[in-house]
Amino acid sequence: MPPRTLRHRCHLALTGLVALATAAVLSAAPPAAAADTWTEAGSDRADPLTESQGLASVEIPAGSANRYTGIGTIPLGLSTRGWNHVGDPDASYDGHYIEPYQRDSGTTKMFRAQAPGGGWSEYVHTLSSGEALNNSWVAVSPDGQWMVAGEWGTMSRLLVFPTPGVNPATSPSANLPQASTVRLDHAVRDVQGCDFVDATRLLCSSDDPAGTLFGITKPLLQVDLSAPPNGASDVSGHVTALRQLPLRSSCSGTFEAEGVDYDRRTAVLRVIVVSPGFCVLTDSKTYRFTRG
Repeated sequence: MPPRTLRHRCHLALTGLVALATAAVLSAAPPAAAADTWTEAGSDRADPLTESQGLASVEIPAGSANRYTGIGTIPLGLSTRGWNHVGDPDASYDGHYIEPYQRDSGTTKMFRAQAPGGGWSEYVHTLSSGEALNNSWVAVSPDGQWMVAGEWGTMSRLLVFPTPGVNPATSPSANLPQASTVRLDHAVRDVQGCDFVDATRLLCSSDDPAGTLFGITKPLLQVDLSAPPNGASDVSGHVTALRQLPLRSSCSGTFEAEGVDYDRRTAVLRVIVVSPGFCVLTDSKTYRFTRG
């Protein structure tokens, strides 16, 4: 075979490999999706002790009350062992309820899970290399098998774990491993809560005080995933800032955006915003939003 023909065939083969690789990368990108519009539809006072960190709607058992977290909801037995901060919780669609906990120091974070029957179990995760200590929130995927969690600060990823007590690979007696990662196409800052709207869309509340990432402070974010998280491989996430969360109070100062919940039964989104100064006691709010 003449050398020129061999070079030509090699060139064609290389071109084909590049095309396949490019297609694979493009297929990993989240599909184009229109950003939702969320309109404020009312609010309720958020108690500073028991409703200041997060919230979750629980579907099973039927008629279950909404759940909230705050400094006043941490059991004494946990706080005496150093678990002194609870974040934004979530519940699986079959009624398992999960709270994220952190300590001030160390190499672990903890997820406290309550089964539909009422029993509690603790699942401890040993930090991976470079993983932040804080444990701000959890969001359980609609299939119940996977749980997304986040770190404080400016981040370009979300962490995926098997859902404690639901995924058969979990056990309170074993380390809860990180299974995979959501790779974000835009950095986010100080995310305080996320919740699944469907299998590939998350809504997140950001306590970003600077506003340099999206042009607004305290944004409500939408994250569209390239595929439902499955723990076997990383997925990518396209981030969109939807709007600024309400910042209204009788006091002036710094507000704090907290947890978020999407109730699929009513299609209502709720977000906690804590008021500044003394007004944390009087006019902190859980805001309700509807899509439209």
